[in-house]
Amino acid sequence: MRRETLTAVNLPAETSTFVGRDAELSEVGRLITESSVVTLAGPGGVGKTRLAFRAAAQHARVHLEPVRVAELAAERNGDLLAHAVSAALGLPEQSVRPQGEVLAAHLADSRLLIVLDTVEHLIGPVRTLVGQVLAKAPGVRFLVTGRQPIGHPAERVFRVRPLAEADALRLFAERAAAVVPGFTSTDEVAELCHRMEGLPLAIELAARRLRSMTPKELADRLDDRFALLSGHPGRTGRHAALRTSVGWSHELCTPDERLLWARLSVFAGSFEAEAAQYVCGDDRLPNVPGTLARLADKSVVCVVGERFHMLETVRVYGREWLRELGEEEHLMLRHRDHYVSLARRAEADWCGPNQASWSDWARGEMPNLRLALDRSIASPIGLDLVGRLWFVWYCLGHAREGRHYLDRALERNTADSPQRTRALWAAAFVAFAQGDHDQMAIRLTQAREAALAQEDPAAIGHACTGAASLALFQGDFDAVRLLAEEAIDHLDRVGGRYVARLSAMSLLALALIGRGDPDEAVIVLEGQRAACEALGEEWSRSMGDQIRAAAELGRGDAVTADRYARTSLRTIWRLGDVMGSAMAVERLAACAVAMGDAVRAARLLGVGERLWAEFGPTHFAPPGFVESRGRTDRRTRRVLGERDYLDAYAEGRRMSLDGGVGYALGGLPNSGAMRWNHPADECR
Repeated sequence: MRRETLTAVNLPAETSTFVGRDAELSEVGRLITESSVVTLAGPGGVGKTRLAFRAAAQHARVHLEPVRVAELAAERNGDLLAHAVSAALGLPEQSVRPQGEVLAAHLADSRLLIVLDTVEHLIGPVRTLVGQVLAKAPGVRFLVTGRQPIGHPAERVFRVRPLAEADALRLFAERAAAVVPGFTSTDEVAELCHRMEGLPLAIELAARRLRSMTPKELADRLDDRFALLSGHPGRTGRHAALRTSVGWSHELCTPDERLLWARLSVFAGSFEAEAAQYVCGDDRLPNVPGTLARLADKSVVCVVGERFHMLETVRVYGREWLRELGEEEHLMLRHRDHYVSLARRAEADWCGPNQASWSDWARGEMPNLRLALDRSIASPIGLDLVGRLWFVWYCLGHAREGRHYLDRALERNTADSPQRTRALWAAAFVAFAQGDHDQMAIRLTQAREAALAQEDPAAIGHACTGAASLALFQGDFDAVRLLAEEAIDHLDRVGGRYVARLSAMSLLALALIGRGDPDEAVIVLEGQRAACEALGEEWSRSMGDQIRAAAELGRGDAVTADRYARTSLRTIWRLGDVMGSAMAVERLAACAVAMGDAVRAARLLGVGERLWAEFGPTHFAPPGFVESRGRTDRRTRRVLGERDYLDAYAEGRRMSLDGGVGYALGGLPNSGAMRWNHPADECR
């Protein structure tokens, strides 16, 4: 995954013209500059999201501030709100601290506008998180959309109204012209817009119907629908108008389109056509891709790249019909089973050439994976799912979220099973990623006992690898060597592709370096790299290359060490591992001072500290690494003198995350530009 920088704007691209609301844009823009929290409040379908995105884009252009969007309609768990916002910012979760604290610390020195879109189901958690961030990051502003204010003391509320009559007519005409070339407005169109009370979503849905109906036929059909709904208690005014329009669009769909609309409502966020086919397809819906395309043509679903999603108002309507059909429970189980199946495939294939693809898959599917976990966490299937996703929690930077789910699953599933054993060693690795060695030791003991009782060599090997990692942090290199060799032996018995085996080889090399034998470590690392290349595995290879840099420094070859450290950083940063990236950057600092560039070394030490600050309050690295960093720091200070050292260090510390990594890989300082080396410079 390409990590995104906070100097960027991640607003969705506009796929249609923005109509009207000039006065509203001006007022919202003024509020954003004057207030730290602005909420656009209004009913569903009134255009809150579109207005917020346009106002944010305008703010970015005028004030040259970055903008980040967190779309929260699919986030149902308030406990994970900070994780969802962090993901939108490209911020990893490898920290023992609560994610809200990590987010606030990360943003402390930032000037940034964060758009929190569709929060009405998360009012309390959003209010808490906004307060937490603003207490530490006064340069951050929030633009929030929802059906009600969030209740923060600094909040300024802007009530979003329906479009004025002229703007409503213009919107209808522009959307109608896209489906009926040469379209012109008539009195029937004016009446239609009036009956829909200026709600943009209702107007856009109506305009799409002109392919098959005249404006008068649309108005008559709408009148019938409105009459049917008007007697329903609690559904009056604009809510009734929107319900009427959405329901009327539903009536204009074919039976198979209506059925698919209802079934698609079980997805969270976006989904792929393959997922829709598996979850929604059966004898009644044999051609899901074709039906999905027709729903997209009717604006019931939106298409973004190769993925589909439903507007929340449309999804909620579909969910109501799914309940009426009596299919909700069945479709929820289909959804869960689909993502369990994919997680099993991903885990089996993780240690191989498709690792980057599975990494992208996991990030794109996090809302659906969370939904599947929330629905099943108390069951053995949920335990299996959370354990299968160990690579998401450990390798891809979702450690705290993983711990949240693993602890819940293990608490609710106490019977011994291979699935529980996997979840135990996964929980140990997650605790390791957070620097929580006490919890790691507890989980490792549980995992090893369970694995021995089950006589499971693979599980024993994973537990031994974890124990070797813990021994490394305790500085017991002899124990590391014994445990790593035991892990390799157990994992070799069962064959297969295991990251734990590759990690055990890396740990063995670190033990050899710690014992003062870098030459022997290089031999082990060459074997580890060959194994990774044979499998097409990237994450373990990048960690091995970072260790190889340490071994080459120990042999006095800084040039070769620099090459391996850059190769490691290039991959590990793309995969989103902040801890590994910090270690690779600081290896590069050691290489720089050894090659006579102390200014670069000081800057890189600052960049490394910036990365560690994202990870947690203290350095999370084995003692040998911390000692090596200390030597690099002292040597660089001696060469530069204290004042020049601090100046260069501060330059690196001030760089953005992407800018600092770009500099480490060969870019110019402070530019944030990536100047990639020629492929011939990479280690092979």
